[in-house]
Amino acid sequence: MDMMNSIAGMSAMASMARIQYEASMSMVKNSMDTMEQIALQQLEMLPPPSSLGQYIDVYA
Repeated sequence: MDMMNSIAGMSAMASMARIQYEASMSMVKNSMDTMEQIALQQLEMLPPPSSLGQYIDVYA
């Protein structure tokens, strides 16, 4: 009977560990999605690039 309790306890611990892992991965994914949205919003706020500095007068 002691072995059965041990197996049941280990199974419960493994199940809890899996649930904790899935919850933490879900939080990480949500954080990454939020950070991606913020980065895209910041990129949209940047002014368009100018042509200044693209050409060099090498004949001067």
